[in-house]
Amino acid sequence: MTGGGTGGHAYPAIAIADAIRQLNPNAVLQFAGSPDKIEFRIVPEAGYPIHPITVQGLERKLTAKNLAMPLKVAQGLRESTALIREFDADVVVGTGGFVALPVLLAARYLVRPVVIQEQNAFMGLTNRVASLFADSIHLAFEEAKPKGKRATIHMSGNPVRSELANADKAAGLAHFNLAQTNKVLLIFGGSGGSLALNEAVSKEIGRLLNEEGLGIIWQTGDRYFERYNAVVQKHPRLNLLKYIDRMDLALACADLAVCRSGASTCAELMLTGTPSIMVPSPNVAEDHQTKNAESIAKNGACEVLKESQLSSELFSRTQSMLGDPSRLATMHSKALTLARPKAAKMIAQDVLNIAEYNQR
Repeated sequence: MTGGGTGGHAYPAIAIADAIRQLNPNAVLQFAGSPDKIEFRIVPEAGYPIHPITVQGLERKLTAKNLAMPLKVAQGLRESTALIREFDADVVVGTGGFVALPVLLAARYLVRPVVIQEQNAFMGLTNRVASLFADSIHLAFEEAKPKGKRATIHMSGNPVRSELANADKAAGLAHFNLAQTNKVLLIFGGSGGSLALNEAVSKEIGRLLNEEGLGIIWQTGDRYFERYNAVVQKHPRLNLLKYIDRMDLALACADLAVCRSGASTCAELMLTGTPSIMVPSPNVAEDHQTKNAESIAKNGACEVLKESQLSSELFSRTQSMLGDPSRLATMHSKALTLARPKAAKMIAQDVLNIAEYNQR
């Protein structure tokens, strides 16, 4: 298993690994990742061994840092080849991120089957390269389909934590001390937080809390928490948090979410049927968050708000949606129709089938 750099790549890999282990407890799984990225923390926490691979992402601007890239790539390829040989992998699974590329290329060189999973509506660079030789490709969005590839393509969706679908609204309200509220607004910018989203919310938090009965869960991200915790006035209907460790409960009690449109966030919102205002980050590769949000909005399951319009429209858009229960109910139903709760199991079964075939 390989994929990382961000939680959006690493968490799906873990979800697939968990599903493989559930389907076949005798399956032996190991991960390869970058030692200075999130996967080196969360993969061991999930109970899997992980091996370091040297990697360097391509800087999109001309910089001297790119001069070292060929050496780093060569080193990563050597490490990946040695790891796959030593482990004697029957199949190699990649979920994106620069660290996955040398591992997948090494698998190709060693003639080991390759399975890739793409979370976004626009396929990332690593998966675009790997799609040229992958045996099986799993997608969450029709828009990401590569053309003319030999691989088998599956519209399986994004693997997400199964507990998200089973969380109870009353338990969520109790967990966040919001049992006395009428509506709950959930605001988050991904695991790292969003400065633009935080700034817009900080300017409107007073007006939002003036709305009688509105409870707010606002996750700032670790980098920004101290800044806003120092200036935002405490309020009994406000949960100001660094990180939401019980996202299942937060989504269960939220009537509306304002958030980025990373692939994992989109999958979680669809699984829980949470109506949302998605604010795509303009600072991601190939503008894939906009493509994700537009694909979901096309199906009536969210609204899209450009980052440039955040300051001027955040308050009016949230108030309009929270004040329209029928609209929220429609968006809830539309979101649920896009959910693929069995994504991890589908991908895991495909991986096991390929591994078993490779052993014959």
